[in-house]
Amino acid sequence: MSLKNVSTPEINVRELEISIEKANFDAAVAKAYKKKVGSIAVPGFRKGKAPKSVIEKMYGSDFFYNDALNEILPEVYEEAVKESGLEPISQPEFDFGSFEGEEITVKAKFYVKPEVAVADYFGFELEKTITPVKDEDVNAEIERRRRANARMVEVTDRAAQNGDTVTIDYCGSIDGVEFAGGKDEGHKLKLGSGSFIPGFEAQIEGHNVDDAFDVNVTFPEDYHAEDLKGKAAVFACKLHKIEFEELPELDDEFAKDVSEFDTLDEYKADVKAKLTERSNNIANNMLEEKLVDALLTKTTVEVPAVMIENEIFSELRNFETRLMQQGMNLDIYMQYTGTTIDDLKEQARPQSERQVKTRLALEKIAELEKITVTDEEVEAEYASLAESSGLEAAKIKEQLLKEDVFYHLTLKKALDMLREKAVITEKTITE
Repeated sequence: MSLKNVSTPEINVRELEISIEKANFDAAVAKAYKKKVGSIAVPGFRKGKAPKSVIEKMYGSDFFYNDALNEILPEVYEEAVKESGLEPISQPEFDFGSFEGEEITVKAKFYVKPEVAVADYFGFELEKTITPVKDEDVNAEIERRRRANARMVEVTDRAAQNGDTVTIDYCGSIDGVEFAGGKDEGHKLKLGSGSFIPGFEAQIEGHNVDDAFDVNVTFPEDYHAEDLKGKAAVFACKLHKIEFEELPELDDEFAKDVSEFDTLDEYKADVKAKLTERSNNIANNMLEEKLVDALLTKTTVEVPAVMIENEIFSELRNFETRLMQQGMNLDIYMQYTGTTIDDLKEQARPQSERQVKTRLALEKIAELEKITVTDEEVEAEYASLAESSGLEAAKIKEQLLKEDVFYHLTLKKALDMLREKAVITEKTITE
């Protein structure tokens, strides 16, 4: 194999012209024949015993070419890329010349990373917005925790009212005919939650356990089921149980139950500290977004479409993983949201393009500023990931390649350098 030429047919595209000696190709054809001959039946020969020349005469002289190319091409291409010093970012497209003569010419075309220019990237003037944690924020968080620890108490001496959770059977019909999806038994419903169509929950209020009654409603014009839009329906209901949430008292006992602290005051102080940390993290994330925005205004790059498409694919794959963790998949999500895969791709496109441009800009800064990452720093990152995830470091190493950690830390160092050299003013939001 020899690399004859490297050309640039279009921006961010390279084409390698590679020659393969005919003798090497013929050896690959012979190897392909040995692998395939056992499955070829030729009249006059036992299966697997037909000579190569007979098969080629019967099916064409190029019958084994594809298999031969699959055999020899990966190694040939890899050697040519290595010799060229290029870094492909897409699968190659091959174009073959004549298979006659002393050598075979192959052209391999692929995308490469684009040239990036970043100017004046130190000294960005940025504003960091800080939102102090107020007493009402602390109280709201404690109330959320309080409600999470409420217990359900059954009601036996009054009718259902707003805020209660009722257990009902219901069966819906339109003009006396039941419709699909309009029937359930033992359904738990919190009155006032808005879980059912408008007017349904309010008509349960005032009824007692064991009451049988009708609920009359009209489906909204924008209801998701086409055959029910705007239709008047009657739901025959039976009320089986009424319950209400009994909230725990806000005292030291509550603090002991929900935290590691002995007093309510200590628990409140801890809640405020955690909310303050969360607020600071949000402020830092927003500052980082502003920093990236500023960086991109100073970045000149023409991103190949393939890089954006690859990023979109990665985003959708991550999104599907998150859906599966919630007991859903992409098909169900698209069905319920009325979206298509093309819709999701277009939704992901702006952020994906931003992500790619940001990485390219940070790579360039790391190159210009000669940023390095040591093996010790990589090991420390593995240890940090293990601690935060609760997994062993060895398990993390199996899931995350060292090169990926090295790359992540390199970009992080570049971003940290930009932040350190930026001019940051703080603004506190008081209202």
